[in-house]
Amino acid sequence: MTIDTSILTDDFRALSARLGQDPLQVQGPGGNTSIKRGNTMWIKASGTELADAERQDIFVAVDRAAAVAEAREQAGDGSCKSTVLDPAISLRPSIETTFHAALDWPVVAHTHSVATLAHAISPDGRKVAIEKLDGLPFVMVPYAKPGLPLTREILAKATPQTQVFILQNHGLIGCGTDVREVSEIINEVESRLALPKTESLYKVPTMPAPAGLHWADESWMALDEAITTWLAGGSYYPDHVVFLGPGLPLADHDGTPPAILQPGVGILLRDDATSSQRAMLKCLSDLFLRLPDGWNVEAIGEAAEAELLNWDAEKYRQALAAQT
Repeated sequence: MTIDTSILTDDFRALSARLGQDPLQVQGPGGNTSIKRGNTMWIKASGTELADAERQDIFVAVDRAAAVAEAREQAGDGSCKSTVLDPAISLRPSIETTFHAALDWPVVAHTHSVATLAHAISPDGRKVAIEKLDGLPFVMVPYAKPGLPLTREILAKATPQTQVFILQNHGLIGCGTDVREVSEIINEVESRLALPKTESLYKVPTMPAPAGLHWADESWMALDEAITTWLAGGSYYPDHVVFLGPGLPLADHDGTPPAILQPGVGILLRDDATSSQRAMLKCLSDLFLRLPDGWNVEAIGEAAEAELLNWDAEKYRQALAAQT
């Protein structure tokens, strides 16, 4: 079978790389982009990083019709592994291939935008986002587990005109007829949702950290009582759970938590923390530096955390991320 590689244009790779290299848009292996023509869709492979889009082969070609059938739960299991066009390839398509395939736009980009997350994890912020995005072809989508559950929610809200999806406790999707249109609509959303950043004056503790750990640059969060309560009390978007575990623990256990919260002191980070784990901790800091005073936040809950922790698709992504 001849696979149409001309669909993977330089401008599509450039957009993907630009999003992936901006920690305020994408962190580590999070986010995904796709481009389609006819029955072929190229999408980021699970566990790869958008930042590498111009220097590595991070995209997988899938049979779009087969992926749409999985999105509509007419075939397959929703993983879209069987829709990959090249049987020799070892990479899996993104766990979110189903919604990319089902959305009838040639280019789709999904990010974990910090500005979007600051609104999307907060009941107060969601109301404000609706006002800020007035006039755009936009819908708000309730939280659901990535994969088929999220695809169901997206398709229940989408109209043929919808180009912007704010995913509660998850992120942003921008759609368009071409790369330029997607880039422009994402920039417009970012501009409207932008929040001023508070400067942290935190200084790393002088007390030595336990062996194998160090005080993280993001330790300022441990000095804010409200943020400390939120961090210890739950998780606010899927990638936090996948890479840092549920919430931030207050004590070490079995040498496994990558980050440990010490209220009033700082946050301990393992010396061997992966780049993905470091990126997720920075994302938390970037988010809370922008969360307006008076906004409350809403965790995804223990049941949602358990679904992510026990999911084979996320264990696969964790295994790939552990190599970097």
